[in-house]
Amino acid sequence: MTRSRRLTAEAVGSALLLATVVGSGIMGERLAGGNVAVALLANTLATGAALVALILTFGPISGAHFNPAVTLADAWQGGTEWAEVPGYLVAQLGGAVGGVLLAHRMFDLPLLMTSRHARAGVWQILSEFVATFGLIAVIWACARRRPSAATFAVAAYITAAYWFTASTSFANPAVTIARALTDTFAGIRPPDVPAFIVAQLAGAATSTALFRWLLPIERATARDVVLPHPAALDPLETRKDSR
Repeated sequence: MTRSRRLTAEAVGSALLLATVVGSGIMGERLAGGNVAVALLANTLATGAALVALILTFGPISGAHFNPAVTLADAWQGGTEWAEVPGYLVAQLGGAVGGVLLAHRMFDLPLLMTSRHARAGVWQILSEFVATFGLIAVIWACARRRPSAATFAVAAYITAAYWFTASTSFANPAVTIARALTDTFAGIRPPDVPAFIVAQLAGAATSTALFRWLLPIERATARDVVLPHPAALDPLETRKDSR
């Protein structure tokens, strides 16, 4: 796949993911009649289902990272070229912000908003560390031992983490920044964003380091175990595109 196709896939996939997260939060809150548990359940189910669909759709093109923490961990393990990382991060963040704006437009809300939803405190930060640690653990373990299950395992983990973490599992720096731009059910106050991102990156780094020991691989073959990855699917085409 060409670089432009990979970056477009990351941007569009990230946009659809955020449109799902924010849009289902708005719809759930409107229909729940004040019952926050019902609204969160609606938000959770929609996000988990969308993750399965989006990873299956865009995985063969870009790897379906949709997450700077995943991209950085993948590059650390040799699965993504470091030269590709800035483009991936920009595409993910731009797509995520675009998805939030799209959700606002679909629900006839102001296009630009700043969230007032407080998500502060040490336990929220710990929750983001745990959420991201677990997400990266699922990705590494499944990609190396159960690649056919990776898509569904990632979606299942995020669905569960909505409920077992105090922060409702953002586990994604691009998602965190984008959700600061929506004053809806899924929002997070801008002042709370930096601590979330630090915790997410720390969780991703810790998980990646652990799994380098738990399930070691040769760095030269790392590209073939991060699933799905376009280089593993069509190495000849990838070499041509990189010229």
